[in-house]
Amino acid sequence: MRKGIWIAVIMGVIAAGGFGLKAAAAADSVQVGAAAPNFTLPSQEDKPVSLKDYKGKWVVLYFYPKDQTTGCTIEAHNFQRDMAKYDAANAVVLGVSLDTVEGHKAWCAKDTFSFKLLADPDHKVVDAYGVPVMTHGDMKFASRQTFLISPDGKVVKVWPKVDVQTHSEEVLAEIAANKK
Repeated sequence: MRKGIWIAVIMGVIAAGGFGLKAAAAADSVQVGAAAPNFTLPSQEDKPVSLKDYKGKWVVLYFYPKDQTTGCTIEAHNFQRDMAKYDAANAVVLGVSLDTVEGHKAWCAKDTFSFKLLADPDHKVVDAYGVPVMTHGDMKFASRQTFLISPDGKVVKVWPKVDVQTHSEEVLAEIAANKK
């Protein structure tokens, strides 16, 4: 129990930007109405995944700091919990972090995620979308942000700040509102 509390405290400090954590200046974030930048990254299966593969579908492109950390695990489990709702809405969920394919593979095996986690250790896609990169010593983390991309490839909503507890429901509500 104590270990869990300490992990929560440390992640809270990291999320708040304390203890030597610095955010690198990123390019301007992709704005609502803009065409979503295309990309190709390897998934946890070490197979290339491109945005263009999902033309005609809603794409939830969410960036997160680190595999197997508390907030990231809550967020990912909530997306997994709602996967049938995403399927029904003709939507896919793609998670992106600076972690490696091997890290994603281990996390997906442990937590049985069925959606794609994409490895961006060189932060090519993180930079293309203007997601800030935080550093702590030698470690780098993408900020937690989400982009909702319409079936025609336009960004329809950006969440620059995310509440991991309620985010999946917010995204589903936004998809429903945009379908009307």
